[in-house]
Amino acid sequence: MEPLGSTLTATYAHPRPTPASFLPAVSTRASSYRDRFPHSNLTHSPSLPWRPSTYYRAAANSPALEPYCARSQRASQSAMLPFVSSRTTLLTRYTPDDWYRSNVTNCLESSTSRHNSERLRVDTSRLIQDKYQQTRKTQADSTQNLGERVNDIGFWKSEITHELDAMIGETNELTDVKKKLERALMETEAPLQVARECLFHREKRMGIDLVHDEVETELLTEVDIILCCQERMKMHLDKAIAQLAANRASQHELEKDLSDKQAAYRIDDKCHHLRNTSDGVSFFRGVERVDATVSVPESWAKFTDDNILRSQSERAASAKLRDDIQNLLVVTANEMWNQFNKVNLAFTSRIAETADAKNKTQIHLAKTLQEIFQTEMTIESVRKAIRDKSAFLKVAQTRLDERTRRPNIELCRDMAQLRLVSEVHEVDDTIQTLQQRLRDAEDTLQSLVHTKATLEHDLAVKANTLYIDQEKCMSMRKSFPSTLRLVGFC
Repeated sequence: MEPLGSTLTATYAHPRPTPASFLPAVSTRASSYRDRFPHSNLTHSPSLPWRPSTYYRAAANSPALEPYCARSQRASQSAMLPFVSSRTTLLTRYTPDDWYRSNVTNCLESSTSRHNSERLRVDTSRLIQDKYQQTRKTQADSTQNLGERVNDIGFWKSEITHELDAMIGETNELTDVKKKLERALMETEAPLQVARECLFHREKRMGIDLVHDEVETELLTEVDIILCCQERMKMHLDKAIAQLAANRASQHELEKDLSDKQAAYRIDDKCHHLRNTSDGVSFFRGVERVDATVSVPESWAKFTDDNILRSQSERAASAKLRDDIQNLLVVTANEMWNQFNKVNLAFTSRIAETADAKNKTQIHLAKTLQEIFQTEMTIESVRKAIRDKSAFLKVAQTRLDERTRRPNIELCRDMAQLRLVSEVHEVDDTIQTLQQRLRDAEDTLQSLVHTKATLEHDLAVKANTLYIDQEKCMSMRKSFPSTLRLVGFC
């Protein structure tokens, strides 16, 4: 049976060379086989080339086992042969001194071999204990290092988990704020449409009321403010989208690093709990020569620390952007509401002014109508007065015509003649004056009629303006979004 294990090469045994007439000492060391049997034909083991499979050379002829009686008979026959001795044979024998020295030498060599063997055994036992303790210490150091490594991985894993939870929470909060901003941006479309429709409706004012008044100025300002608010909202919305992409990139890096840390933690924890009696322990020849590492502890820790720092930086930027968006929503809502109130005040003031102007126009129209009636009555009275004066003129002229028929010397320019002539002139002047007054009254009546038409047109214009401002514009402006909707809560 082939012995298992390997023997240690020791330097304690140094046997002295023995005479060629003696057999060599039996030893199990590899040097003994090489030195003492340089030309032996011993067979060797294929696994351990220096150890022979047998300790002694095989005999050429195997002795046959014979019965004891046959051997005794042959021995008795040989004993009966005569002993023949010669001088030459006697001269080749050893002397007693040789025999004594051989015994002494064998005893000394035996003592030395036993002493060396004993030293070898003691040193080997000590070496085994030392190596065992050293191996146990080395394994304990490796186990301790693995435990420290597991603790380091666990620390960074907890740091990554904490930062990842914070980043996920920040991303969710930023997503909510982004949705608020989108809702607020959608809510600004209604006020903008209302302001533009108010401007469009007010273009339908007529005549003198088509004026660039304070209402129109405030409406244009409201449109500009809403457009400016929308522009700022869109800009912050783009920033939020970009920040969400950066947050997700940092979150992806953290998740990837955490996944690697978890895998490394499982592997190193398994290695940390491996013992000599554990299952799955086997030989992997040459694995110590394989170096697949890509980092050192410093770069390893710096990689995770950089990921955490980058995530913290993105999280801080995200938090700042959230605050900016919240402030923007409040500021834009206040700006739009303030301008909305200004426009409403301008509308109220303008409607009051238009209503007052309409009332005044109505009063003047009533007075004008009254004056037209009175003027028409005056015209009728003047015409009657002219008709009345015509009778007096006819009488005076008839008298003068009749007195022209007086004969001869009777045609006298007497006081009656003079008075009749004066009467005709006076009545004719009166009629001319009344006719001029009639023409003036008729001109005044035409002016009053024109004024009446102007006032009636102005009343129609004012009524149209009031209908546009009060009925159309103000009714639309009642649907302005609330502050909660403008900040994106609804």
